[in-house]
Amino acid sequence: MINFPYEVMRERQDALERLELRIRWGPYDIHVLRFHLTQFPPGRIVGFHKHAEYEFHFIPQGKGKVIIADQEYALRSGMFYLTGPEVMHYQEADAHEAMDELCLHIDIIDRTENGEADDTASYDDWEAAEARDCMDKLRTLPHFPAMDIHQAMPRFLEAYQACSDNFVGSYTTIKQAVVQILLRAVRAYDTANEQKQFPTRDMKAYRYRLAMEYIYANYDGLITLEDVADKLNLSSRHIQRLFKELHHGQTFSRILEDIRLAVVCRELKNSEQSIEKIAKLSGFAGGNYLHAVFRKKFGVTPSEYRKNSRQKISQQT
Repeated sequence: MINFPYEVMRERQDALERLELRIRWGPYDIHVLRFHLTQFPPGRIVGFHKHAEYEFHFIPQGKGKVIIADQEYALRSGMFYLTGPEVMHYQEADAHEAMDELCLHIDIIDRTENGEADDTASYDDWEAAEARDCMDKLRTLPHFPAMDIHQAMPRFLEAYQACSDNFVGSYTTIKQAVVQILLRAVRAYDTANEQKQFPTRDMKAYRYRLAMEYIYANYDGLITLEDVADKLNLSSRHIQRLFKELHHGQTFSRILEDIRLAVVCRELKNSEQSIEKIAKLSGFAGGNYLHAVFRKKFGVTPSEYRKNSRQKISQQT
């Protein structure tokens, strides 16, 4: 006897349907109406009917047939089909073999069509674009069964187990499973094999920004070019080239020194701490070394800089 992985869903057939699942996906609200495993006994017939919502029918086990509009199709394990709003259909299990069906009924509301403001700040642009693409395809999917080649069916079991186990993140897992069922169902009919262009970064600018953030966060300690390279998983030579290209031709050592000196200047202006203390706080080895570096850079000593800065402030007030 072959193990039926969805058998566990018979224990609490209405477990998922007890949840009030409303999913915000891009500009759409998805309301889950039915979400369960059911079985058609041998010879069972469900006469012609239609729904106001979308209904996804997945056949994990058994066989039968479906008539969509006026066209008949054979059903077998591993297949699925979609009946959209107001689409007439008829279902029948094989005369000698039961047919199981995983059902998902959803109502989809486009908030922008209902006069609601399209608050683009509330969702990711790329996710919204994928949602629109999926919904556009749902509205135009052909009315015939397809094989579940992208494994939408296991998402039913994933959602059921999340509901039963009630772990941290279960509700989010269930909602994500619903979205995945939609996406994987649409892909089964996607014969165009479209290649999506995902959003990409300017990697030079991105790595430079990460490097500078790391230096600013650690300038007051013993930080080396090798430390930055290790953090970004790049070679020291690569990082040095990056600085020279994007930081006005400066080396790592010069950039680090300038950052530390900027901190020293701020502290000299705004605090009463000693030169030695400021030197240590800003990452210099000591007051004497800071004195030499500071005078070479600014032409005055730290003490003279502090005195001149305070005189300027006093004159301004």
